[in-house]
Amino acid sequence: MTAGAGGSTGPGGTGGPNGPGGPVGPDGPAGLDGPDGTGGPVGPGGPGGPGPLSDSTKRLALITAILASTIAAVDSSAVNVALPAIGRDLGGGFAAQQWVSNAYLLTLSALILLAGSLTDRLGERRVFTAGVTGFGIGSALCAASPSIGVLIGARALQGISGALLTPAALAIIVSVFPVKERGAAIGKWTAWGGVGILAGPLLGGQIVDSASWRWIFAINIPLVLIALALSRVAVPGRAHGMRETRIDWLGAAFAALGLAGISFGLIEQPVLGWSDPGVWGALAIGVVMLATFLWHEARTPSPMLPLTLFSHRNFAVANAQTFAMYGGIGLLGFFVTIYLQQVAGYSALKSGVTGLVPTAVMFLLSARMGRLADRYGPRPFLTVGPLLVACGFGLMQRYGTSVSLFGDVLPALLVFAFGLSMTVSPLTATVLADASEMDAGIASAVNNAIARTAGLVAVAAVGAVVSSYYASLLDQRLGHRLPISSRAAVHEAKRRTFGTIDAASVPPADRAFARRAAAGASEDAFHLAVGIGGGLLVVAGIGGLWIRPQRRSAVAAADCAGGQLAGQPRLVAGDLSRDVVTSLSAAGGVQPTPGGLSGPGAQSKPL
Repeated sequence: MTAGAGGSTGPGGTGGPNGPGGPVGPDGPAGLDGPDGTGGPVGPGGPGGPGPLSDSTKRLALITAILASTIAAVDSSAVNVALPAIGRDLGGGFAAQQWVSNAYLLTLSALILLAGSLTDRLGERRVFTAGVTGFGIGSALCAASPSIGVLIGARALQGISGALLTPAALAIIVSVFPVKERGAAIGKWTAWGGVGILAGPLLGGQIVDSASWRWIFAINIPLVLIALALSRVAVPGRAHGMRETRIDWLGAAFAALGLAGISFGLIEQPVLGWSDPGVWGALAIGVVMLATFLWHEARTPSPMLPLTLFSHRNFAVANAQTFAMYGGIGLLGFFVTIYLQQVAGYSALKSGVTGLVPTAVMFLLSARMGRLADRYGPRPFLTVGPLLVACGFGLMQRYGTSVSLFGDVLPALLVFAFGLSMTVSPLTATVLADASEMDAGIASAVNNAIARTAGLVAVAAVGAVVSSYYASLLDQRLGHRLPISSRAAVHEAKRRTFGTIDAASVPPADRAFARRAAAGASEDAFHLAVGIGGGLLVVAGIGGLWIRPQRRSAVAAADCAGGQLAGQPRLVAGDLSRDVVTSLSAAGGVQPTPGGLSGPGAQSKPL
């Protein structure tokens, strides 16, 4: 942004020719663009912006942003714990469980790069209100879903709304708080997001065990209504002068269709088979759409994914590592939760408690590991860290049909979490450091989108392999021992993966045999899933050897302790304008540096 000629700051400031506002004021809310060199953020009382806000209004605005973001964080981390209960209630088998998880990730991944541009174009209050409202409607539909299809559609709506909500919430904080207070406000916002991620599995498990999985979604509705009411009181609107940002709708459509086609083909293949036109047709359409997306992004003047960023070696390698690592993490969150409940007999709450281990280790060690990476460089951490995470996956090969929380789960998750804490801070810092200052915002958003897409693709692809493998193993173990009358029950067990054969459909003399066969097939299929996850982390660790050593990174790894695990994208999913970078630079916020951005505002806080 450039200031209009003749503009001045503070009360009475006037814009340049045809410009609504003056240049940057000391405490102004989010800047407004206009034609012919119009102003940046407006000081209190200056034209184009409201006067200074009261402390109570700022406090309410922060509470509004925290409440909405925490609702989304809790919901997204609680759903996996509820998948077995959802399957028992609505049916649909293993493929339906994949869709409940992936429908959210699909729309979130496809639209997250657009959210910042929409916020610039429409204003933070409009986008925030749309996101919160959509999330509330999606939650209500989830809670009342009469069928698995309705639930999957509602989860997709939640993903769209989540993509809008988070960057708009951060934009609200930037627009309301003056520079000196902004860093502390952003810190509180990201910290509560971490609390939501931590609390999600615990709350979800308790709700499932004591009431119903539907209440995981139903409790969002009154909280959403409170957030909307607060936003009308505390969040200022932008009357005019919003940025004429181009929105890459066509790119978003290509990305969404591509991801949807590939997800459908992979998830439904074990059910329909490779010969079904719906399977190979969807995969073909998905591949063509993603190829078209890349072609479009290389040619459009305002791409949602600037491909030129990948010409930087460290940026390209670190994002490839991100895809491999977060794909493995996605497999852990999906498969382990289902296996512990459906095979090992854990309650929903007990399986949710296991998520505390990596969260606690990350909280304690991630920033410390970031400081060490700042001292010695990211390369050893991005090599050894993923390999340690792979060792954690290796220890999960010890999980049998009976799993000890302290003897089996705890050692595996401690090793997994230690390796993760070594990796996430330097990985995010490497991505940001290899981008220019003006590209740091989109660099972080791209890395965030790649992390979400990795989980989506991994669950779909590995789910297809594991489901087919489980069905094959079950047939091998059963042989021809069960009568024809049991075939329907066996077929249903294959659809559910990690399921049991309905005992009522099996002769009493064969029930113990059928139960052992299903449990053994589930155990071997689970080991395949975590083996693939470990393999992805080995690939990520080898990729660390290709990171170009840097004497001194422009972005501090210690300030990126949450990595993309916290899921907090940048203020905009496009380039951060220099005045926004400057406005975040005080009180521990983003620091403009020669090669990029650093500081807590540059990325999310530790969980």
